[in-house]
Amino acid sequence: MLEISKGGILIAEPFMVDPHFKRAVILICEHEQEGSVGFILNKGLNMQVQELLPDFPEFKAPVYYGGPVGTDTIHYVHTVGHILDESMPVVPGLFWGGDFEKLKFLIRSELVRPSDIRFFLGYSGWSDGQINEEIDFGSWLPGEMDANYLVKNRPTNLWKSAMEHKGKNYSVIAQIKDPLSWN
Repeated sequence: MLEISKGGILIAEPFMVDPHFKRAVILICEHEQEGSVGFILNKGLNMQVQELLPDFPEFKAPVYYGGPVGTDTIHYVHTVGHILDESMPVVPGLFWGGDFEKLKFLIRSELVRPSDIRFFLGYSGWSDGQINEEIDFGSWLPGEMDANYLVKNRPTNLWKSAMEHKGKNYSVIAQIKDPLSWN
């Protein structure tokens, strides 16, 4: 079984009923002994970042629901860590956070495009050992992150794509429709 680690993903099992995590694909950005932090990659909020941050430059970047923890906080995952100071590497070519004032400058200078970054309201968090218990219980399937999940996949197709990426057995599961209809 694939172990969860920083830079990995969690894919919700197909019958998860928790509305926060139903059909979620979560990028794990931190996995330490004290706990883990991640962001749901495929739950858009139908708003732009400047609607939440009035002093933010005009920027056509949607905001996603990162998870039920700290829903009064904004986070970002991006591909521009080479020019955004204080960015934390997640996997090669993918970064979390960074100097917020510099980010605004880079956006105003058109050095960061909407396709380079994804904003999240809140995050998903687990205490020490909790994530492994949930995996053992069958709530999550660990997987490998593909940078295309962030920048190229449509969020509505991401759960299916991540399941199919796990291989033949999971590609059958990926065909299960949501919502389920019991005829």
